[in-house]
Amino acid sequence: MTALKQRIVRLIEALGPISVAEYMALCLSDPDYGYYTTRDPFGAAGDFITAPEVSQMFGELIGVWLASAWQTIGSPSDALVVEIGPGRGTLMKDMMRTITRVAPPLRNQASFHLVETSPRLIEVQASTLAGCGEFTWHEDIGELPDRPLLVVGNELFDALPTRQYVRAGAGWRERVVGLDDRDELQFYAGAGSIDAVLLPPDADAAPPGAIVEVSPARSALMTKIAERIATRSGAGLFIDYGYVTPGVGDTLQAVVKHAYDDPLAHPGEADLTAHVDFAALASVARQAGLQPHLLTQGEFLLRMGLLERAGQLGAKADEGTRERIRGEVERLAGPQEMGDLFKVMAVLPAGMRVEPFLD
Repeated sequence: MTALKQRIVRLIEALGPISVAEYMALCLSDPDYGYYTTRDPFGAAGDFITAPEVSQMFGELIGVWLASAWQTIGSPSDALVVEIGPGRGTLMKDMMRTITRVAPPLRNQASFHLVETSPRLIEVQASTLAGCGEFTWHEDIGELPDRPLLVVGNELFDALPTRQYVRAGAGWRERVVGLDDRDELQFYAGAGSIDAVLLPPDADAAPPGAIVEVSPARSALMTKIAERIATRSGAGLFIDYGYVTPGVGDTLQAVVKHAYDDPLAHPGEADLTAHVDFAALASVARQAGLQPHLLTQGEFLLRMGLLERAGQLGAKADEGTRERIRGEVERLAGPQEMGDLFKVMAVLPAGMRVEPFLD
């Protein structure tokens, strides 16, 4: 039993079952034993590999997009370039290198910021970014200066706590984590319910035991971001795995050492995520007066010039390197890899268009 599991068991014994959202928050962010507060989970030696760790091309193309977005909003000299949930700092490093090359005025005039709550990961990010420029770290986006905001989040929303509701009879009850007769963690249907307007269109046809997911935490973060962009101008780009049409389904998953795990088995030692409802995030952006635009990751990267960049990198390389680059392209954009499952959402001031989001 992990140390965090012992803590959760004692909490449930004292106060009763906890929501899935509370369980996720404890597993990922507990100050002493949380997954992100105690380790560096990224890369081949960790538990999972994110797109920036797959290839430098991912961050380079996002850097190009940010430079284009900056020009579209009028090239403000006091812009902030911000990454929320910056992992090991690899994406920011690749973006910085590209911005320096394609948009020197943005590189020279903007200030660069990272929003991170994990002291352990801040150390890793600082090491990765050593020699790349000046950076300021924040625990919350509310600490950012009140200036035009160019913001990126890669695999950000999937790790925010998600509430689950289970079909029980004619209604829906909040799914909770409690204890069985052996004091093992177990999912149950709790007493809480959900407003019917929050249910997906196919909820009425769902069988008993079906799951729907709602994430107030994701909506709250998008609200903060969207309101800042609406007030001071800017642009946001968010990449995550998820779905465009809300529906019934349990997407809560745990990953340890690149393999799926029981979400209740190893609290604090496994990554917990749930698929992102992009329709809900888009709705929040619209409510703030912004216009959301959505593509699959494959569409976004290919339209931004992934194949051309791969050709540049491979032009003078040996065959082994070219084969590696071909594999990176397939991993990032292939429909059976990250290309279709991952979505890219841009949020922009109404009336503004930034390639490749031109429709």
